[in-house]
Amino acid sequence: MKDNFADALTALLIHEAGFVDNKDDPGGMTNLGVTAETWAMWVGHDVNEKQMRALTPSIVAPLYKRKYWDACRADELISGLDYAVFDYAVNSGVGRAIKALQNCVGVAPDGGFGTTTMAAVSQFKGDAAKTLVEEYCDNRLQFLKSLKTFPVFGKGWEKRVNEVKAMSLKMLG
Repeated sequence: MKDNFADALTALLIHEAGFVDNKDDPGGMTNLGVTAETWAMWVGHDVNEKQMRALTPSIVAPLYKRKYWDACRADELISGLDYAVFDYAVNSGVGRAIKALQNCVGVAPDGGFGTTTMAAVSQFKGDAAKTLVEEYCDNRLQFLKSLKTFPVFGKGWEKRVNEVKAMSLKMLG
């Protein structure tokens, strides 16, 4: 087992840096990619803007590790694919990220990451792993293009997915 979590989180936070409260964003008030709703559930009480603005990478790292990285079994994925799946899960939800991976590896998409999915994913090595990362990121972008908020956020999402793909391929080495 390996742990690319620290590197993946650093790369993710490049895209998720800073406090935002965009009226057009269904996620609402967000800092470091963590919505106020998600943070409130994590800490077990309502949160205000001051508390959201006070978040730091070290404060949110345990949330990202447990709710996204571990939920996607990223430590068990090959380097590069782990980051692509993690970033997708943070941006669009763990279930959606896993279903997208299942579609790419030919497993019935149920959003659960069990032994069947892991067995299918583990078959992708070398050039096949590169192709899997490319297809996964391309499919992610197609999903984002289908969202009604794409005209508002699409340029940034497309840039993000392309950068995630490039970094993931680099991590494959």
